[in-house]
Amino acid sequence: MAESPLREPTFLILTALAETPLHGYAVIEDVLRISDGRVRLRAGTLYAVLDRLRADGLIEVEREEVVQSRLRRYYRLTALGATRLAAEVDRLRHNADAAGARLRRSGLLVDGGPA
Repeated sequence: MAESPLREPTFLILTALAETPLHGYAVIEDVLRISDGRVRLRAGTLYAVLDRLRADGLIEVEREEVVQSRLRRYYRLTALGATRLAAEVDRLRHNADAAGARLRRSGLLVDGGPA
């Protein structure tokens, strides 16, 4: 059985971690940037997702440091996480291509924009 699709916030968190290890607040900022401001993660939501992704083996803690008396934990994508993210990219691309092809055939989409 195929894995279920990733929720958008989870997809964006994995995407943020695909380039470089980040600490929590940097993940929140990068997800906001990647989504063009559409997805605003709250700290509680972020850390719940990070805990689940760690339990699933998709991310891991790369390092920890103390900044202004607070622990800052940096997360990185694992090989399994990269594989899962790549599979989701393929799934989304396939679905988007199918939708675009049908819109073009129906005449509702011309050269990438609405007719």
